[in-house]
Amino acid sequence: MLERACLGLLPRKHHTVLRDEQGRLCYEHCLTRQGFEGPYTILYQRSLPPRDAGRRPSALPPDPPPAPGVEPLRRRHLRAGLLAQGGDFLQARHVLLQNSDVAIAVCRPDSAAPRYLLNGDGDELYFVHEGHLRLESLLGPLELAPGDYALIPRGVLYRLVPAGPAMLFLVEARSYLEIPRSFRNAAGQLRMDAPYCHRDVRRPRELPQPGEPLPEGGYLIIVKRGGRYHEVVRNEDPFDVLGWDGAVYPLALSIHDYQAKVGRVHLPPTTFTTFAGGGLVVCSFVPRPLDYDPEAVPCPYPHSSVHCDEVIFYVSGTFTSRRGIGPGSISHHPSGLPHGPQPGAYEASIGRRHTEELAVMVDTFQPLVPTVEAAAIEDLTYHDSWAAPAPGERA
Repeated sequence: MLERACLGLLPRKHHTVLRDEQGRLCYEHCLTRQGFEGPYTILYQRSLPPRDAGRRPSALPPDPPPAPGVEPLRRRHLRAGLLAQGGDFLQARHVLLQNSDVAIAVCRPDSAAPRYLLNGDGDELYFVHEGHLRLESLLGPLELAPGDYALIPRGVLYRLVPAGPAMLFLVEARSYLEIPRSFRNAAGQLRMDAPYCHRDVRRPRELPQPGEPLPEGGYLIIVKRGGRYHEVVRNEDPFDVLGWDGAVYPLALSIHDYQAKVGRVHLPPTTFTTFAGGGLVVCSFVPRPLDYDPEAVPCPYPHSSVHCDEVIFYVSGTFTSRRGIGPGSISHHPSGLPHGPQPGAYEASIGRRHTEELAVMVDTFQPLVPTVEAAAIEDLTYHDSWAAPAPGERA
């Protein structure tokens, strides 16, 4: 979804014969978006991709239901560090907030299993908070480190292999997610004033290695659709790719390469947009100089963003607008309530010239509903931290 790329063996034209080293006919496998109107990639595989050897029920639970009796107009602080660590990237994912456009989750894997995911519900964006991982996909591998985003298009077969315990913030865009079109010029190239350039974005540079089969034989593929997981077993390696050509593939970008803009006075959050989709945007808040007007108030101003829910995943640094927040915290501020700094933070920010905060923000245009997993890790004192002080108390 960035630019055309190609790897491996390819025939001269689309939809023409390609044979492998033994003279066997290879199969085209087309990954398309927006039907056949959007970006696409054509892979060439030795085996027929849809040829399943069997199906069976999955033990993975579906996406969790809403928390019972959820209060919609409540500012929330979710302590993601309390979520259980363990298992592979599927066992260790915890969906916390969701609507029809997006699911927001935290994933805390510490091991790998010989199975692969094909997500039919949406594009996936991981942000690596802790740990090192290898993304193994149908298009080839990518190495991921703390601070990396990894964008995986819907329908791309992959798995995550952690080198040890890891923690990832996950956005499942049930509509779509892409590099914002406003970042591109008429030729599709990233503009010179975009916050990152082609050199910052990493894509697979080698073909996938053979997939890892199940101990009893066959290859296990988990298909996610409608919030539920289904298991398909193939008796042929799904990673038997000889080559591919197109613009649909996983990509990685380090948040540390994001070039933030600086203004005379406080800039709105959308200035820090990194990815955009249907019903959502993802923004990166990174260390940077603050506003340079001598009378500027650097702290975010109170605002009633009546069409957006705001979610922030806090990575590191000092967050001027919040107290009681630390790395791994997630805040959720619903539309309908004014957003803004906690008492005392607005005034205390005056005169500051630099920020070291690092955070990922997701704004959604449909209300987000907390799940039962979110309710289990909510800091119930957070909403009341905006309360007016009692007589005689300081704000």
